Amino acid sequence: MVSMAQQDSMISKTLGESWRRETEAASLYGRAAALEKDPSRRSLLLRLANVEKSHADIWAKKLQEAGAATPRPDHAEDGSAGLSNEELLQRLDELEHSNAAWYEFMRRVYDDSEIIHIIDRIDEEESQHDSTVRTLFAAPVVHIGESLNRIWGAEGFHKREAAGWMGDAIYGVNDGLGAIFGIIAGVAGYTANSHTILVSGFFGAVASTLSMGVGAWLATRSKNELAHSEQEHERRELMENPDEEKEELRLLYQLKGFTENEAIEISERLSRDPEQLLKAMAQEELGLAEDGAGNPWTSAGIGSLSTFVGGILPLIPFFFLSGVQAIVVAALVSILAHFAVGAAKSVVTVRRWWASGLEMTAAGIVVGLVSYGVGLLGTLLIHA
Repeated sequence: MVSMAQQDSMISKTLGESWRRETEAASLYGRAAALEKDPSRRSLLLRLANVEKSHADIWAKKLQEAGAATPRPDHAEDGSAGLSNEELLQRLDELEHSNAAWYEFMRRVYDDSEIIHIIDRIDEEESQHDSTVRTLFAAPVVHIGESLNRIWGAEGFHKREAAGWMGDAIYGVNDGLGAIFGIIAGVAGYTANSHTILVSGFFGAVASTLSMGVGAWLATRSKNELAHSEQEHERRELMENPDEEKEELRLLYQLKGFTENEAIEISERLSRDPEQLLKAMAQEELGLAEDGAGNPWTSAGIGSLSTFVGGILPLIPFFFLSGVQAIVVAALVSILAHFAVGAAKSVVTVRRWWASGLEMTAAGIVVGLVSYGVGLLGTLLIHA
């Protein structure tokens, strides 16, 4: 049995730890604000510091009501001296997650409805802090060049779609080519029978095609479902706490370089149409574009077709040649195809075409040699 004194001691320690965490967060926000050069970001950090201080004051009041002494501020030393602004924001991001876990623990051990109400209130505000800190950490002040990139990106919608389609196709060709070249090399190491190699490679290509198609369909569908779920969650938050969501949107717009008055005006205009406000929150907070949903059937079609094309390429010589000659030509075709696919990848990446091509070629050669060695080892073991 836990005595009354032990229970009171546990409550005091728990409330004191809550106070310490909030005081530490307020101190970290204050230090980050002192190091921040941009006025808008500094204002946001100071505002967040004040909110955290208000949370600490709540726990200090509960400590007084419980008859426990309020800890002194120096008992909440955060150890942040000497940290850079980015390190402080990283520390804050980690602390926000840690505090969320701490309050979840308190929910399980406390039956006090007043404390649960306090935790609910703090949780709502902390969830906003979490996304704000991540945005502060990941997105510096927007400059003119970044604004132009946003405009060009918006006008280049069709180019983005083409790049996405091309990326999926290249990935499929690469997957089919690598898998079937490995099968051909492995079977060739085991036997020089061209018919056996052709049949094994062909059914391997069919299996890879079906697997890639199903995988692409499921991946795109799951991504769409996750995006829909997050958007519906955001819709519920807008219905339950519209003022808090508008405040969060204002903060996000300020982080993009708008003044406080401009951010307020934009958020107020958007709030007149709940659907427009929802789209804005989904875009700014969750990164979900209105046209960002993919078509599972398109993904499956592109994935399947490109994988089949990549898988058939190494098999072409076996339709016209046989024996060692077919194997050698197939290896040359596969190596050249690896280089071509690698070079094509440079269209959707920032690497030089020849470097990407050589990298893919080296990977193909390694796959071929290892697979051939395994097949040869299998022959030796069987005939041993």
